[in-house]
Amino acid sequence: MVDNLDSIQQYEDPENFDEEWWSAVLNHERELVEEDHLHDDDEHGLIPSQKMDWTSVEHAHRKDVILLVTVHAANRGGLLVKGDGIQGFIPLSHLVDIPVDIPVDEFRGELKQYIGRQIRAKIIESDPIQRRVVLSERAACAGEGKRKELFHSIRVGMKMIGVVTNITEFGAFIDLGGLEGLVHVAEISWGRVHHPAEVLKVGTSVHVIVLQMNLENGRIALSLKRLQPNPWESLTRRYKPGDIVPAIITTLTNFGAFARLEDGVEGLIHISSMPHLESADQLGSILHTGDRVHVRILHMDINRRRLGLALVQIE
Repeated sequence: MVDNLDSIQQYEDPENFDEEWWSAVLNHERELVEEDHLHDDDEHGLIPSQKMDWTSVEHAHRKDVILLVTVHAANRGGLLVKGDGIQGFIPLSHLVDIPVDIPVDEFRGELKQYIGRQIRAKIIESDPIQRRVVLSERAACAGEGKRKELFHSIRVGMKMIGVVTNITEFGAFIDLGGLEGLVHVAEISWGRVHHPAEVLKVGTSVHVIVLQMNLENGRIALSLKRLQPNPWESLTRRYKPGDIVPAIITTLTNFGAFARLEDGVEGLIHISSMPHLESADQLGSILHTGDRVHVRILHMDINRRRLGLALVQIE
């Protein structure tokens, strides 16, 4: 059972994409650099310190220049590279020839084969204060200046077709033709999505809409679900308190069970509405995920996307 209401509901405002989430996607892979290494000659899998030419780094980042870098080390987070006046990190998700769904024991060997090779890459993140440079081989496929050119041609609200290039627990990377955008897991469907891989597959084409753009760091927030009507907006036209409707149990918790009325609309059957149960431990004996039930609508809070239900019958 799940005992944290916030962890199983997506009631946050999806438009408030803050820097914490944006950085988490890359940090997840970057932190792996500190945990593991594959290069036998390098005890920590880290690049020996070298002098950084931050003027050239910032210029290459701003002008979307393709750089030729050499792979110095590799681990399960990606590749550590260095070039003329630059050293940085290429995350696994930004490598062209590494399938994202490859088993761990296989991609270790794949990454190890990169050591000593030269790679064409673009800088996608540079931070002189933190002395951090993140590069992308995938971004270099678009050619010099194309990424910046494409970025300036995109507008918030624009509908586009892209290809899923990578999937993480946070969301999915979508290639828009040389520039990648990110679809947060909360923006995949109006319904609750536990992991993006439940809905999306690498290599498939998807229709998206542009939610947010940040010219300074070249980041684009995308959405799949906003191409479809928000089911909560018309909920009061379809249901009213007192209605008895069919539903499917989706999650059991220590305080009740969540039931889905339709795609994107879930409500809570609080344990207090089941007085015949002596304790929460007994809930699992009468309800199971996937059970088809009938529920009575007790109350609706459209603004907060809250729906109170009572169990009427288990089919």
